[in-house]
Amino acid sequence: MKKIGLALLTASALTSPVYAGEVSITWQTPEKYTDIRPSSETLEAFQERVMKELGEVFIDLAKKLPDDVKWEITVTDVDLAGDVRPMMRGTANDIRVIKEIYWPRMSLTYRMTDGKGVTIAEGKDDIKDMNFMMGMHIPSGHTSFEYEEKMLQDWFRKQQRDKKFPTK
Repeated sequence: MKKIGLALLTASALTSPVYAGEVSITWQTPEKYTDIRPSSETLEAFQERVMKELGEVFIDLAKKLPDDVKWEITVTDVDLAGDVRPMMRGTANDIRVIKEIYWPRMSLTYRMTDGKGVTIAEGKDDIKDMNFMMGMHIPSGHTSFEYEEKMLQDWFRKQQRDKKFPTK
């Protein structure tokens, strides 16, 4: 089931009518991620939602790449902002507690190639945002994982600013 959802997400990214870079995302063994635990839905449904919504963040980021760039991402770990705690009142739902000490993190590898297949960027990054609750951030409304979305946007912007990723 996870591979089907991922395949559809990837296919939609590759057939997008918007002129931008293409992205393909592989979610490597999400059942072993540090924290991809739900608070009020099934584990499988929550993992699917995380992969879909964060996948859409990568698709939006790829729109900032030149048209002929292909971006391959393998996500190797996710640790969502907050920590899931069991409810003590006898309900089936747990809660996710968001505090400064539970910052979002993600580990990934990536490779970017140009239209000729020449590698223009590749690497492995452990992305984190220890100040995720500081500053001003207006949620995009595209994802329910706003802290992770901001973390990825900041990381991508820094990669482009430092000339590691190409710009349009």
